[in-house]
Amino acid sequence: MCGRYALDAPRSQLSRRFALDECVELSARYNIAPTSDVAVIRQSPEGQRVLHRLRWGLLPHWAKDPAIAARLINARGEPLAALAATAAFRDAFRKRRCLLPASGFYEWQKVAARPGSARKQPFYTSLQSGEVMAFGGLWEAWTAPSGEVIRSCCIVTTAANQGLQAIHERMPLILAPEHWQDWLSAPVDQAAALIRPCPDGVLQSWPVSPRVGKASADDPALITALHGDEP
Repeated sequence: MCGRYALDAPRSQLSRRFALDECVELSARYNIAPTSDVAVIRQSPEGQRVLHRLRWGLLPHWAKDPAIAARLINARGEPLAALAATAAFRDAFRKRRCLLPASGFYEWQKVAARPGSARKQPFYTSLQSGEVMAFGGLWEAWTAPSGEVIRSCCIVTTAANQGLQAIHERMPLILAPEHWQDWLSAPVDQAAALIRPCPDGVLQSWPVSPRVGKASADDPALITALHGDEP
């Protein structure tokens, strides 16, 4: 799964990187957590690429209880039949795909602490190039009884590539730049073909402070590699 990630890129950089026609102002965030508002790139009806903030945790348009969103932060991308058939994701996968820009993401590895016990060590993963990556995502619009419209999203996940398997068995769907437009607007079968692990050799990972597990922690030190005997 993907339950925490970071985005540290100014509006100008994101606009160039993703060829955006519209982009809201953003501040650097090093510990983006579920249920918060996150940067999401969508294609407008006019064919423009726009970046707005949506709530992380998919809230299907048919939902009766908005609390369901907290359980839908990720959409398992395979087997495809499950993604296409699951009521919470079916319509969004067909009609409302999006990109979530990220500087990197966190996953937790189970490690032995002492005989008979284990702890989880967080790792931060980014592109070797240092560029902003794009997660494949889905988005929805839900109308509350009051008339308020809540736009929300989730991150599609896939099996970990060989380089990340030792840390965690799942990873976000990371799309190469040449596939961004297909994910946003291509027919379902073309988009489905993109759901696969990121190629080996593209990513880099290192252990980071367990502080990232606390949602209130949000500073650049969270992505700094641990060294030596640091806990």
